[in-house]
Amino acid sequence: MKEAKNEEILETDYLIIGAGAVGMAFADIILAETNANIIMVDKHHKPGGHWNLAYPFVRLHQPSTYYGVSSTELGENGKDEIGFNKGLKHLASGAAINAYYDDIMNYKYLPSGRVKFFPMCEYKGDGKFTSLLTNEMHEVKVNKKTVDATYMKTKVPASHPPNYIVDADVNFIPINGLPKLTEAPSEFVIIGGGKTGIDACLWLLEHNVNPDKITWIVSRDAWLIDRKNLQPSEEYLEDYLQYLALQFEALEEADSISELFEKLEKSGVLIRIDQNVKPQMFRGATISKLELEQLRRIKNVVRKGRVKHVSKDNISFIEGSIPVKEHFVCVDCSANALSHAKSKPVFSKDTITLQIIRGIQIVFSAAMIAHIEASDKDEKLKNELCKVIELPSSDTDWLRMLLGTLVNEELWKEDENLKMWLHDNRLDGFSDLVANISEDNKKLQALVNRIESSKKPAIEKLKYFEAELS
Repeated sequence: MKEAKNEEILETDYLIIGAGAVGMAFADIILAETNANIIMVDKHHKPGGHWNLAYPFVRLHQPSTYYGVSSTELGENGKDEIGFNKGLKHLASGAAINAYYDDIMNYKYLPSGRVKFFPMCEYKGDGKFTSLLTNEMHEVKVNKKTVDATYMKTKVPASHPPNYIVDADVNFIPINGLPKLTEAPSEFVIIGGGKTGIDACLWLLEHNVNPDKITWIVSRDAWLIDRKNLQPSEEYLEDYLQYLALQFEALEEADSISELFEKLEKSGVLIRIDQNVKPQMFRGATISKLELEQLRRIKNVVRKGRVKHVSKDNISFIEGSIPVKEHFVCVDCSANALSHAKSKPVFSKDTITLQIIRGIQIVFSAAMIAHIEASDKDEKLKNELCKVIELPSSDTDWLRMLLGTLVNEELWKEDENLKMWLHDNRLDGFSDLVANISEDNKKLQALVNRIESSKKPAIEKLKYFEAELS
């Protein structure tokens, strides 16, 4: 169908492509810290990006306290009282996150009079986008910047086909299909060892499926982070500080990368599901001790590399094959959540490309980039303050991620404005808690001193190991 061009040329200060988590976090700061107006364009029918397609039982794997947009709390600020996250800060459900972004758009952004939202539209480049419903094409005059909030291209199994062959007679479903099952299969075959695969296994166990009926296909085991160490509250502040001190001290003491990972595991900085299998992957996923106990109940874990072909009789891999039971269900959890696109400068003339600039804190990164964009700094300095950290994949990417985070944070601390902003911004999570530790709290002050004394040697060792990896 031929595009029908709208003769009216729209005008805006910022054209944001994507109204998902990062686009919304960026817009929130621009609205709060400037007088600029915004146009947001998204393929989905409402804001929230990939959360619109996520599986029904998905939850955050980081506390809700530092997710979402800076100006508005997400969900409960308390602790979960039931389930495998019991005793830790609340993890918002996918449904709650969807409602949260919908409310922010409809009750905050749009009523401000400074935001226009065009859902069900595809961006074509050069300030042009087309409605997926009417084929009408719009053109936008952008006075300041075009913001690409889609560069990391979040993927979910419901919208991305598997990268292996599946025969037509196989009962094959994405993870979204689990709650829709109407008959008990003979066996659940979960394909994917990342967070989505973990969630599928935990959901089955939570619903009293016998762990012996679960076959978990894991191409690479992952290092995980104990969620207890990343709780933004005074109750768990000692755990957080201990976590930082132990990783810096492990770096300071280790003479090799293999020795480093041994020390990180021994001290509880990193954990693995199977003590007999060395992880080859790190993507920053967190896990609770209760979840870890549950996952260890699954004994039929298959490690034969990537899946090549799923038939009604067997599953073949790069390294052999396994038989499957008649009437099994195959659950795809293999989509890589975030695209590992090659990094590029965040600021480039009239374009901003939203990427990660602290660890795996995606929404915080978008908010920080917006704050720096709102400043009077030149492009060179803006990019220096927003050095991109590539998404982790392999186990040794833990080193690169931590080094990038520490280098950026040291630069931020030199800017008094940025320090104050970090303390006041809820997406940061910890700066204000640490800054407000009482001088009388000798235990916490001792931990802070350990961190400060080990940080610089840790950074130097990270640089040494990174050079070794390169």
